[in-house]
Amino acid sequence: MSNQEHDQKKFGEVSRRDFIKYTAGTAACISLGTLSYGCGSSSSSPQVAGYPIDATVVTTADKTIKASTTFSGTIASKELQKVADYDTYGYGAWSDGPGLAVEKRNDIMAAGYAYPSSAPAKQLLRFFAITDIHITDKESPSQGIYMQPLLGMETSTYSPTMLYSTQVLDAAIQTVNALHKQNRIDFGISLGDACNSAQYNELRWYIDVIDGKVITPSSGAHAGADSIDYQKPYKAAGLNPEIPWYQTIGNHDHFWLGSIPLDTGDIGDLRSTYTGSNVIAMPNLLIYSSAIYTRTPPLYYMGVIDGSTPTGAIVKAGKVGDPGFTTAPTVVPDPNRRSLTKAEWVDEFFKTSTSPAGHGFNLVPAGREKGFACYSFVPKATVPIKVIVLDNTQRGDDDSTKIHGHGFLDQSRWKWLKAELAAGDAAGQLMIIASHVPIGIAVKGSYMEWFDNSDNPSSIQNAVTLPGLLAELHSHPNLLMWIAGHRHVNVVKAFASDDAARPERGFWQVETSSLHDFPQQLRTFDIKLNSDYSVSIVTTNVDPAVKQGTPAATARKYAVAAMQIVKSPDISQTNAPLIDPATQLANGADPSIHPMPTGSYNAELFVQLSPEMKARMQALYPTL
Repeated sequence: MSNQEHDQKKFGEVSRRDFIKYTAGTAACISLGTLSYGCGSSSSSPQVAGYPIDATVVTTADKTIKASTTFSGTIASKELQKVADYDTYGYGAWSDGPGLAVEKRNDIMAAGYAYPSSAPAKQLLRFFAITDIHITDKESPSQGIYMQPLLGMETSTYSPTMLYSTQVLDAAIQTVNALHKQNRIDFGISLGDACNSAQYNELRWYIDVIDGKVITPSSGAHAGADSIDYQKPYKAAGLNPEIPWYQTIGNHDHFWLGSIPLDTGDIGDLRSTYTGSNVIAMPNLLIYSSAIYTRTPPLYYMGVIDGSTPTGAIVKAGKVGDPGFTTAPTVVPDPNRRSLTKAEWVDEFFKTSTSPAGHGFNLVPAGREKGFACYSFVPKATVPIKVIVLDNTQRGDDDSTKIHGHGFLDQSRWKWLKAELAAGDAAGQLMIIASHVPIGIAVKGSYMEWFDNSDNPSSIQNAVTLPGLLAELHSHPNLLMWIAGHRHVNVVKAFASDDAARPERGFWQVETSSLHDFPQQLRTFDIKLNSDYSVSIVTTNVDPAVKQGTPAATARKYAVAAMQIVKSPDISQTNAPLIDPATQLANGADPSIHPMPTGSYNAELFVQLSPEMKARMQALYPTL
């Protein structure tokens, strides 16, 4: 056997004969026991029921989730998969806690600014943001599940919440619908990482949940699909058609596990592992990221979830060469697991029943390369606010052998962003930048910091340094805020003006947590014009209103348990990460980032307008 053939077998390439054998007839349907499934999600099958949410829908300003701190036994962080022991030891227990105050913040206002006390502000715009949903094909042979038990550190590669990724999204969408009935929402935006590992079926589940179709949340052998709650087909509620929604791309949407380019030549045909039968073998990328490319031992089979078990047991995972793992464990392959290129991922948003067609990618400027994922839109024609949706994920051809979670702009995207900001200023528009990766908050050396490719001087470089980016942003006084996901935290940070005499050059950054990890929240944003013609951004976290006894309620219990067991700083969030954005010193402290006592943070963020923009708003809204 040649080295190439060996690598292909090791990575799980399925032969053409096996592929036909396992997938014959899938173009019609798969029949398992008493259930029949279409090959994708469906809007038909009226006999399939959905899952209701709780009748009471509120925000964290009204009540919060209070996790228990009392346990009768201990589960080690490497034993997170011992889900059956959660109830025995008291993990996952929570109760309703008090509401979280909306903190007034004037960090970027002129010195001595006094909050307006006169008539209520005029609402200009109201929208919601979700992010890092990480819809996961837990039975795919090409996930990274076993990395969590290896180190016991993070829950990004494994958490029992991944059993219910589609059901949690469905509960979040129903919660948005209820909030819309209380107070009209103008639009929604998703800030990236819709998928966990750039799979076609993961993306289809994501879009189809929002579209309100019947979801079949299993793959391959569809084990447990007629008896296990997280495997059963169900009817998603769908987003209220009155609410248009827009999409941002994240690193998990076009890289393997958000980390490795799928077309890198260093490690063989990574794409074949998705539709193959062999469970993928990898080193532990959380410690030895470069070893992914060299495939330096020790290697571990990453495992899959056994869908026939009520608590989703991890199976087919272990060290390569150990007893029982002298050959790769196998699964039933599935063509719907195929990996997507960036262009294919973007194109899938045109196959939808909700609005707008393309969910923003229809607005990508003409003449751009396939997969260009930047665009801008004006949510309300009568309100001078523009949203700039920015793809700031890394490219797959940058020759970096590190985790691809950094912030990055190539020359094309950097030029486009500067032009959009300049056009917004010229048009008298207030502006919001929406990206996946936040800026100025990651410790130097982290795989989430602004990308430095100096190790590969002949390859693609970041078009702008972080100080250069901040200088550009500060030069546009109409920029209100930058919103992002990626880190799974609810951090709010002030970027004060670089010129004390011009406070309008400051802006805010608002991060939203993931639906994968505690506290599993979305955000609402209410942008208001105050009586003094300053602008307020009221940003409020929202817990999906899960109903007891539903899969989404089980997912909440598991998210609380994971936080209690792993105690990772970015999960437990007892204190905010305090990072100096200018120098990115590991021990720097940023007083503008305030603690998140329940993992949540609500605030009213005041923004001072430039004299020119204030005059325009006074002309548009002479009375408030």
